[in-house]
Amino acid sequence: MSRISRDAMARALIAAQAMDLQQKEQLADEVFRTQPNLLGSVVVLPRLGVALSKVDFAIEILFVCFQAMKESGLIWPLITEDDQDRQLQRFIAITRFGDDLNNRLRERSMQQYIADHPEKELLAYVMVETSKWTTRIVPEESDKYVMLAIWNLVNCIAFVALPRSKGKTRRGQAK
Repeated sequence: MSRISRDAMARALIAAQAMDLQQKEQLADEVFRTQPNLLGSVVVLPRLGVALSKVDFAIEILFVCFQAMKESGLIWPLITEDDQDRQLQRFIAITRFGDDLNNRLRERSMQQYIADHPEKELLAYVMVETSKWTTRIVPEESDKYVMLAIWNLVNCIAFVALPRSKGKTRRGQAK
């Protein structure tokens, strides 16, 4: 079950799109305080040869993802470097698996990946924005780092374990 609802995703998009530069700076500070590893995975991109204009795209995706986490109303734990490494290895393994399949099976595998993804709204947003982005840029080898970074954001958010609620027992009754 998705932890980020369609409504939360819509509110996140509206909020992120309405931000001016000062508000984005404040949001970047908040991301740095609460999810520094997510921010780090994006700000490191220039060291990997990614042009600043392409880093901007990754930052915009990060801001929407982070805003969606906030809009969900849940308390999110710190996403660690270990969480990021684990999700990156998982995504690379899934991608490599698809490389060995014929087109029909690759399409079926992708459909299954989407159907089984716990954060479908967030995944759909990133898929659409990535598709638009790839049509308007001049492709470069370093684009793969942008793609890996943003897909890893989504997967880290989707698969991080949230703390259990302390106020209720398994049957939903107060302790």
